[in-house]
Amino acid sequence: MWDLALRMGGQIRAVSGMSGYAVLGWDLGAGLRLAEALGCDLLAAAELLPEIEAIACLKANERMRENG
Repeated sequence: MWDLALRMGGQIRAVSGMSGYAVLGWDLGAGLRLAEALGCDLLAAAELLPEIEAIACLKANERMRENG
């Protein structure tokens, strides 16, 4: 599952605005297809990816704010 989460970096949904960029989330549909292709347990992926996504997006947005 960790390998899947690391690969989700290419499936980011983001927006740009007056104050820069913001990460909204991952394309979880693509994530589940990727999980299937990698042979991951799809139930585990469906349960865990949204939880990992929330933390990853929070941290990405924090880093973007810190770095201007």
